[in-house]
Amino acid sequence: MKRLHVNIKVENLAQSVDFYSALFQSEPTVRKPDYAKWMLDDPRVNFSMVQADPSQVGIEHLGIQAESPDELQELYSRVDNAEGQLREEGDTVCCYAKSTKGWIKDPSGVEWEMFYTSGNSETFYAPGEDNACCQPLEKVTAESQKIQNSGCC
Repeated sequence: MKRLHVNIKVENLAQSVDFYSALFQSEPTVRKPDYAKWMLDDPRVNFSMVQADPSQVGIEHLGIQAESPDELQELYSRVDNAEGQLREEGDTVCCYAKSTKGWIKDPSGVEWEMFYTSGNSETFYAPGEDNACCQPLEKVTAESQKIQNSGCC
């Protein structure tokens, strides 16, 4: 069964964790200095947040998390039915997880991530990578900000 994914950028991670922990009546399943994630069953959602510059707060992207590689392939096949352009990212490390993922934009330009997570990571990104998508505050650079503003994620 697939799970809705919502990623938001927040100005104050500690305050936001307190707020959403109360709202969800649950502590995060993953908590890092720059990131938090809840894997909720009611509603069935992967809700995550990353600390960001105050000028960049809000919804980062939406997504659908597959629970198997076959479900991910099914999601990819839906892109054709939606007459969209799939941008496959492939195997990656992002948000303290090892995942295979692809992206599509809706007609209004909203980014949707489709992904299957195969494991955890101790790092936000793979060592040596400086991916601009879902960038934690301390990793935002002028170059990555330019990429984000151009619609990378």
